[in-house]
Amino acid sequence: MTGATKSMSAEERQARVDLAAAYQLAAHFRWSDLIYTHFSAKVPGTEEILINPFGLMFDEITASSLVKIDLDGKVLSDPTGYGINLAGYVIHSCVHRARPEAHAVLHTHSRAGSAVSAMKCGLLPISQHAMRVQKRVTYHEYEGIAFEMSEQERLARDLGPTALSMILRNHGLLTLGSSVREAFDVMYFLESACQIQVDAMVGGLDNVTLMPPEAASLADRQFHDPQRSRRTRDWEALLRLLDRKGIDYRA
Repeated sequence: MTGATKSMSAEERQARVDLAAAYQLAAHFRWSDLIYTHFSAKVPGTEEILINPFGLMFDEITASSLVKIDLDGKVLSDPTGYGINLAGYVIHSCVHRARPEAHAVLHTHSRAGSAVSAMKCGLLPISQHAMRVQKRVTYHEYEGIAFEMSEQERLARDLGPTALSMILRNHGLLTLGSSVREAFDVMYFLESACQIQVDAMVGGLDNVTLMPPEAASLADRQFHDPQRSRRTRDWEALLRLLDRKGIDYRA
């Protein structure tokens, strides 16, 4: 723990630890794309967000290395001096503004996610994993690398007021949640669903069995039962995985 992290609020410290854990877990699950994707989390009680320094691999990120910016892009603290990815700012500031209840926003360019983002059919109801998101995912058309501030209006419009995931066409995946744990959970199921879909479609769409609509609707309701959302044992287990690997993400 550095001197800077010692002087910050307990709430910010926890947000940093959770976000750093999400980066390390993404590296473990091979969701990273060199240094070119980004996760963010709000500093509780503020309009400030934490995001990765543009130059560190996901498995290098720790709580104290995260950059803090405001929603206008002003850098408030940058321990590494690397700055931030402009596309990360454009996407994440837009989502945090449009959905102020979202504490965390995750964006990936995985091979399976990018593959499904290029499929005309979108995410199909062919796996139980897909049921976590399939009926509640939105789509945004590709407009080039997200360097243009003008794209924010359309990103916010396409995300909508309630979705917890969005497929960026010909690009990748995005999830959000009221906590880092929730955003990570949604991304895990979305990434898994995309990988299953890519694998299943090797033989062509005609050989894929779609779920019966009634069963798909039931699974959707089961996944989104409020009682289920209060169970967080998966996050605790994931943190233990990092501890077993000797990863000091809390530093």
